[in-house]
Amino acid sequence: MCKSITIILSVLMVCANGRYLIKEDYRSPYVFVEDGRNVYDLEEALSEDQQELTHANNFLRVRRQAHGALSSNPDGTSNVMAKVPLSVNDKNMLSAVGTVSGASGNGGFKAAGGGLAWDNVNGHGASVTGQHIPDFGDQLTAAAKLNVLHNDKHDVTAQAFATRTFPSNPNVPNFDTYGGKVGYTYDDKVGASLGMQHTDLFKKTDYSAMGNLNLFKGRDSSLDFNAGMSKSVSPYIPSSRWEPSAGLSFTKWF
Repeated sequence: MCKSITIILSVLMVCANGRYLIKEDYRSPYVFVEDGRNVYDLEEALSEDQQELTHANNFLRVRRQAHGALSSNPDGTSNVMAKVPLSVNDKNMLSAVGTVSGASGNGGFKAAGGGLAWDNVNGHGASVTGQHIPDFGDQLTAAAKLNVLHNDKHDVTAQAFATRTFPSNPNVPNFDTYGGKVGYTYDDKVGASLGMQHTDLFKKTDYSAMGNLNLFKGRDSSLDFNAGMSKSVSPYIPSSRWEPSAGLSFTKWF
C-alpha cells in the first residue's frame, strides 16, 4: 500500500461572511455578505482546493493504491484527504474519497465531506462530492478533468467544476459557483496554470495565475515551490487588485 503525505504552506487571502448587506474590508477589497449572527468563510468553501485534493498529482498516471494528503493552513489548522480504491481494472479506477478542511486538532473543523472519484490511466477523471460546513450549510460539487496532452516532456490538463451551495440560514438562498482551469507542466518539473471561478449571487469572478517549480524529487519524496497571483472582480469591489501568494509543498510516499 502506498500513501502520500503533502504539506503545503500557502497564503489564504479571502473570506466572506453572511445577510445581504454588502460591505468592503478596506484592508482587502472583497465582498462580504452578513447575516447578523454568524460569520461564514465562504471563500475557503468555494475554492478549488477540494478538486485538487480529489484528483491530486495531475502529472502522474493513475495511482492504484490507497493514499492520503495532509496540508497546513496559515491559521494553524490542517486539511486531510484520503482516497481508497473501490474498483480497479487496467484502465480505470473508482475510489471513495474523504476530506476534512480546517481541522483544529481538538475536534473542530471548517468543512468535512466525501464522495466518489473516477480516474483513467490516460489522466482523465471525474468526481461527485459533498461536504458540510458547520454553522453555514452543505455543498454538492461535480468536477471533471481532461488530459489534453501527455508525453515524455509535456503535460496539459483542463479541469472544470460546478458547486451548488445550500445555506442553513433561510435568509440566504441556494447559489452556484462554477469554474475551471488549464495547467501545463514541462518535464514534470516546471508548471503553470490559469484559472477562473464565478459566483452569480455575489456577481463575483475570481481569476488566478499560478506557477510551480520542482526543487527536489527522489524515489519516495518531492519538494515543490508554488507562487502566483489572484484577483477578484465584482461591482461590489470598487478597486480590485492582483494579490500574490506563495508556498512550499512536500510529498512523501511510503
